[in-house]
Amino acid sequence: MNHLQTIPCRKSFTDTLLELAKNDKDIVAVTSDARGSVTLDRFARELPEQFVEVGIAEQNAMGVSAGLAMAGKKVFVCGPACFYVTRSLEQIKVDLAYSRNNVKVFGVSGGVSYGALGATHHSLHDIAVLRTFPGIQIILPCDIRQTAKLTRQLVNYDHPVYVRIGRNAVPDVYQDESFDFQTGKANILMDGNDLTLIGTGETVYHCYQAGKRLKNQGINVRVIDMHTLKPIDTEVILKAAYETKKIITVEEHSIFGGLGAIVAETVVQNYPVPVKILGIHDENVIHAKPLEIFHYYGIDTDGIFNSALEFIQT
Repeated sequence: MNHLQTIPCRKSFTDTLLELAKNDKDIVAVTSDARGSVTLDRFARELPEQFVEVGIAEQNAMGVSAGLAMAGKKVFVCGPACFYVTRSLEQIKVDLAYSRNNVKVFGVSGGVSYGALGATHHSLHDIAVLRTFPGIQIILPCDIRQTAKLTRQLVNYDHPVYVRIGRNAVPDVYQDESFDFQTGKANILMDGNDLTLIGTGETVYHCYQAGKRLKNQGINVRVIDMHTLKPIDTEVILKAAYETKKIITVEEHSIFGGLGAIVAETVVQNYPVPVKILGIHDENVIHAKPLEIFHYYGIDTDGIFNSALEFIQT
């Protein structure tokens, strides 16, 4: 049974990173006056020689991280996604992606995690921008177990990666550690041939719950956890297009340039089928709690369920 976790993905990340760093002195955490936001306090306290604080200087955080990587360190630079993919965009492009430095950028409190703080603190553009940078991988884990597995795998990656995680605790999607996780390879949570729901990050849980409700209505839905957005799992998308004929994508991101755009670009060039994109509209987001924002824009369980019922009948 799904239940609300007591810790958020950011804490799962830092707990796992600390565990790994205790046995690998090359692991370094860098942050920009965000150790509280990222939950890096314990890491900084227990491994001060493997921790770098640059202050409120996101561009410097990327530059310092690139330099550490060039010196052979395994660098995790961590801070609010909204600032890392605006203020330090050039440094990510040049110092990380273009230079192919081994830096993992963890954008925390991504999407609409900051809720009532408004548009200045939302990161709803990051996928659209970063996917155009050659050489960088983009991953949005959906729960704490997937976040922990991802962190362990990333330690030995030799190229830059952008990971977006939220701020608050999220429900389980995976109930134990037995699930397979491979970057670039989507996970199928439910199988069916009437319709496909594809989610990424925190929308995966809502897709999964909507899929269960639809199944109770006699509609057999395929639910896909598209945790890796670059490189995208083209094979699973085209298989869904061919076998289910209709796809709904759900993302905590602008409807422009994110998951929906990637899926639409993939199918239109190979096997065109109707694709409905659920995400944030082209407007400054309402000021509200994250789940209230999800509900307003129809990317929660109820919204996905209703969109699917309507879409299946067209």
